[in-house]
Amino acid sequence: MDQKRDISPAKRPRGGGRPHVSLRRRVFEIIEVGHGDSRASRIFDGAIVALILLNIAAFVAETVPSLSDAYDPFFNFFEILSVAIFSLEYGLRLWTAVEVPFLKRLPPWKARLKLALRPALLIDLAAILPFFLGTLLNVDLRVLRALRLLRFFKLSRYSPAMHTLLRVIANEQRALIGAGLLLMTVVLFASTGIYYIEGAAQPDKFGSVPDSAWWAIATLTTVGYGDVAPVTPLGRLFGSVVMVTGLCILALPVAIISAGFAQELGRRDFVVTWSLMSRIPLLAELDAGAVEKVMPLLHAHNLPPNVEVLGEGTAGQAMFFIASGQVVLRTPEGERVYSKGDFFGVVAMLEQEFSQGSFVTRSKCRLLKLHSEDFHRLEVVSPEIGDYLRRKAQLRREGAT
Repeated sequence: MDQKRDISPAKRPRGGGRPHVSLRRRVFEIIEVGHGDSRASRIFDGAIVALILLNIAAFVAETVPSLSDAYDPFFNFFEILSVAIFSLEYGLRLWTAVEVPFLKRLPPWKARLKLALRPALLIDLAAILPFFLGTLLNVDLRVLRALRLLRFFKLSRYSPAMHTLLRVIANEQRALIGAGLLLMTVVLFASTGIYYIEGAAQPDKFGSVPDSAWWAIATLTTVGYGDVAPVTPLGRLFGSVVMVTGLCILALPVAIISAGFAQELGRRDFVVTWSLMSRIPLLAELDAGAVEKVMPLLHAHNLPPNVEVLGEGTAGQAMFFIASGQVVLRTPEGERVYSKGDFFGVVAMLEQEFSQGSFVTRSKCRLLKLHSEDFHRLEVVSPEIGDYLRRKAQLRREGAT
């Protein structure tokens, strides 16, 4: 007589065979993994992007008194509808957090908490939080209404350029902080200098260093409102020096951001995200901490068909991961097709050998590229990740190039 086995919740497979689990997996594929690869994903992404743009347009139109008076009920209805949709989207992303490969090994509550603390989800939360705060407090605070503009940053999930810009600011934060400190130093010296030079001649305008700071900032930025200006010869000479200095100082953050943006934009054709990396089994087995270290090192490229990725006889300087599409290896012995989730070029990279064949895109492809110098840098910072990639590469050594 067969005995029923008692499977405790701790030992029971997560959601095995349950209808809501398959639904959760499908929702995850649409809102996270898809990103335009399926019709449902394209419809979802297009609808969210359109709603974000309409929200920005509605916020601007609402500030026009005539439009606000005439269409106030419509604006209120649209705001409630938008918050409901954005809230549903936010809830679905948290619900499907357990489907993220890098979080699957965590308890559901911990996986959802870790996902909720990611920048993209924090932006999603900030996009709906002002509405609920205003409702709970029963006040219409202007600052809370202005915070609705944070919904614009939700576009960073769908815009490679905006995502790249935010990444550049994060990567160059030390240089930008240094430039900011330098600017504050110059403002302090300019305010102090003009205070001692013009303080006696114009005590109502330059009677203290804080009062003089307004002139210093307006002059350093070369705005020159004209409401406050030096009248003594020495003050005008000092003002001229401050103007020229301002041109040099303000050029620093602009140069830092523009150089970093051009560099990132030149090597990235699309946004590298968790959902994109989850398509590659080799990377999907990493935990969330390891993914955060590997992700910035990956160079993303969109390639059309019939493009040579790695030529025959080329030195192995990088390994490639296929996020979508197919790449064919052509050798004198024949052809081998690499599909979504595969990787190639690892043996040539690790052994510093030359490619024994030519890798050519067979269809439109999304490739993630890891340069050898970045891989070796990763081995120094995180030896366990480097060892993991080497072990996985060893399993693919036979027949790989």
